[in-house]
Amino acid sequence: MLIRRPVAEVFEAFVDPAITSRFWFTKGSGRLDRETEVRWDWEMYNFSVQVKVREVEKDKRIVVEWGAYDERSTIEWIFTARPDNTTFVSITNSGFTGTGDEIVKKALDSTEGFTFVLAGAKALLEHNVELNLVRDRFPDGVGEN
Repeated sequence: MLIRRPVAEVFEAFVDPAITSRFWFTKGSGRLDRETEVRWDWEMYNFSVQVKVREVEKDKRIVVEWGAYDERSTIEWIFTARPDNTTFVSITNSGFTGTGDEIVKKALDSTEGFTFVLAGAKALLEHNVELNLVRDRFPDGVGEN
């Protein structure tokens, strides 16, 4: 997703939970720093996950492990600064296990979720608008829709 903001600003939005909570989770226990562990909460879904930060390369890359699918998987964000002072962000969630069908379902769920995250980040950073995409995805609770 192209975000029309400088790479330092976009990167900060993903490492600072005060900003990230405006477009993804509702609360984070701390900044993403290399070899730390933080907790992310989605209070509207009564869900939280422990996140182990593996790599942080300022304004370039973040790698974490988390257990959002009842198993550990890896998320990697790549931040590419562009000559016009915009940033291209890519997210890869890998390491899913299970049967072929289970892996496909997890990959599709992950793709959908991170699409909401990127769209929410774009709206916030470019227009200072909170779309509440993740918060509103399941208005009756996860599993009710």
